[in-house]
Amino acid sequence: MKDASDANTGKAPSISPVPPQYEHAYELPANELPDADVPPPYTAEELTGSIPQPGDTEVTNDGRIDIDLNSRLTRTFLKIVPKTDKKEAEPSRRHTVFRSWNWNIRMNIVIQVVGSRGDVQPFIALGQELQKYGHRVRIATHNTFESFVHESNLEFYPIGGDPKELMAYMVKNPGLIPSMKSLRQGDIQRKRDMIADMLHGCWQSCISPDLKSDQPFVADAIIANPPSFAHVHCAQALGIPLHLMFTMPWSSTKAFPHPLANFKGGEITTALINYASYGIVEFLTWQGLGDVINAFRSSLDLEHVPISVGPVLASALKIPFTYCWSPALVPKPVDWPAHIDVCGFFFREPTPYTPPKDIDDFLHQGPPPVYIGFGSIVLDEPAKMTAHILETIRVLGIRAIISKGWSNLGGDLPNNDNNPDVLFIGDCPHEWLFQHVSAVVHHGGAGTAACGLRNACPTVVVPFFGDQPFWGDMIAAAGAGPSPIPHKTLTAENLTPAIHFCLTREAKQAARALSAQMASERGVEAAVQSFHANLPLETMQCALVPSRVAAWRLKKERICLSKLAAQVLIDNGVIAASDLENFETSPFIITNQRWDPVTGTTAACVGIVGDMGMAAKSMVLDPFVELRRPLASSSSSASASASPSASTGSLASQQQKPNGAVVAGRMAGGVAKGFGKFVGALYKGVIVDLPLATTEGFRNVPRLYGEEVKDHGEVTGAVSGFQVGGRNFVHGLADGFTDPFRQTYEGGKKEGAVGYAKGFGKGMAGFVTKTSAAAVGVVAYPGDGIVKSLKYMAKSGTRKRVRAAKLVESGWVCGKSEADIDVLELVREFERIRKGKGKQEV
Repeated sequence: MKDASDANTGKAPSISPVPPQYEHAYELPANELPDADVPPPYTAEELTGSIPQPGDTEVTNDGRIDIDLNSRLTRTFLKIVPKTDKKEAEPSRRHTVFRSWNWNIRMNIVIQVVGSRGDVQPFIALGQELQKYGHRVRIATHNTFESFVHESNLEFYPIGGDPKELMAYMVKNPGLIPSMKSLRQGDIQRKRDMIADMLHGCWQSCISPDLKSDQPFVADAIIANPPSFAHVHCAQALGIPLHLMFTMPWSSTKAFPHPLANFKGGEITTALINYASYGIVEFLTWQGLGDVINAFRSSLDLEHVPISVGPVLASALKIPFTYCWSPALVPKPVDWPAHIDVCGFFFREPTPYTPPKDIDDFLHQGPPPVYIGFGSIVLDEPAKMTAHILETIRVLGIRAIISKGWSNLGGDLPNNDNNPDVLFIGDCPHEWLFQHVSAVVHHGGAGTAACGLRNACPTVVVPFFGDQPFWGDMIAAAGAGPSPIPHKTLTAENLTPAIHFCLTREAKQAARALSAQMASERGVEAAVQSFHANLPLETMQCALVPSRVAAWRLKKERICLSKLAAQVLIDNGVIAASDLENFETSPFIITNQRWDPVTGTTAACVGIVGDMGMAAKSMVLDPFVELRRPLASSSSSASASASPSASTGSLASQQQKPNGAVVAGRMAGGVAKGFGKFVGALYKGVIVDLPLATTEGFRNVPRLYGEEVKDHGEVTGAVSGFQVGGRNFVHGLADGFTDPFRQTYEGGKKEGAVGYAKGFGKGMAGFVTKTSAAAVGVVAYPGDGIVKSLKYMAKSGTRKRVRAAKLVESGWVCGKSEADIDVLELVREFERIRKGKGKQEV
């Protein structure tokens, strides 16, 4: 047990006797907390200058996953941890690619956000900053935040989902593995259904007109937080850049583990298991949602993502990632590459706020209070939590403002009737309120934590799920608060010393130091620079109007055109709409990674059997679906039209009346459709998938002993399939036959006799695997290309919808910008390019 004298260690005691002066007085003795450490007396004036400005100085109770270090899953992910360690961090691209200060390309940007208000608010600040560069910004999030977004002068698109229900689910199931209670109550299926709805809502946010103004919109880029899940799939369907941004670590690093991971058992180097923990958590997430996501991909005419790729899509595709936290709190790890950035917390511009009379009066009546609130968290027992809080306030003798939040803390308790030192409040901007409090107690959401630290408020974190324990630990490590108290263990006995610690000199000094560093970071501005620096500028500019994004490409001349330029040319009869094809400024190619021929072939066999099983299931079930489907005959339709007075029940009876021949035909069609799927799965599996998996497995064997594998390019269609197959054949045979001599010589040169033996072994392995990959690849790669070309031609629904939406927006943009365009000059420039002068190559 520690007492208050241990506060200089930077950590709060778990249990501590309350100093006598706290029983009846709020303020600490002058020698422990000088006047300079407490906020100034409250005034009703807006304190815009009080924030330092730039230039001024098994699943555990906390929602984490217990990872067994001796498990097969852990050992598998440890194999892919990079063996080399970087000594210095690679500079982020915003430090090496200087674009933002003269950025002049205007884009349609959709920001997809799933979560609570605290998750949405940072992206409001980001959207407002992006608007300064001429971008059209749309926030796609839950319906309940519509007014919040519109009040910030940003476009809004609803994606569905109830954040309150999501928060309640997360409190009951803080980790990735649900409780039996949730399974029995059907929570899991409801959550999966909600996520499926949000996935489709996110897609519509990319191509649908604004619901308020009906202005057409097709996204040129996507910014998203990872829990929105749809981001990479929408970006692939549109062929546009994607940039992920988040408030918690989501990229593998040896510096610290995934915030949701705990370790037990085994002896493995901390750095290795830290790195592997990210893959393990992503794998478990994909296990629960992979089928939902792949069903969504099917609706976009995209191929299913295999389980070997799904959990690591972001890292495999090297999608730019910006973390919106202060590097003063968590610096960028040295093993994060240039496309990953840490920019600082995102803060909105201060907005004028006039507090209600009860808050204004309370702040005038005494010293700065302690803020206590849990925002969007939905508690099972809010009355019990309220009792613990009120008891803590009584014992410490402090004043407190308690935010009711979504859990309605305090219920119907009257304000000031029983305790004049307590005020229960509704919604109040943290940016304003935290300027007038002495310390804060909250759930540890990144946005709330950032706001508290920015205002130099020592912080007690009571985490519920997700990244909240992580931020509690980081704040405690910085000395600006005690160790976090998991909400299930919170009592007056452990909350009392925690708040006591926040009122000490050491905690206040640590909070002020963090506040001073954060004030100079300009997190939102840095994030916009990071976004611009990671865009593929070389492929996205219109050939005629460089300030516009290329959305179209002429089929014959391969000239890239913006929506505006293309419409001007169409309107002036220079080109026809049929001459245009969708242009992808940032195409995504997802490949199935095979590590060796055994696992690759095994995985392919499992996939083939799974596809055939689903087809067989369809053969059995589809006929019954057709049997149950109601029939609406032409006669009943005619009867309904001729006799509008006919009863609804009679009409329903006519529609349900079976017609034997029609029903039999439909059932036969269902069987035939399922049989076609079965034969297709068998044919594709045996002719394409199995040889391709074997080829890729053999090709990647040299990676196991440290040799780089040649990149023969990606297979995107029939032509590229034959090209890749040819290159693989030539290189495979050449390298395979020379490896025994080359590897033996190089091994002997490095290690003498032992090296000769090792080199000969590697050379013979290379001979077998590379020649085998060359032989099988002659069939596998062209077959894969042919299948992809056939699928591209057969599945064109999404491309047609995107094309139609682009054409509509092209006309709208042209009408809006007609006065700003020199049409004659634009046409002359087009003719010059078309004739070959300065022809653009893509």
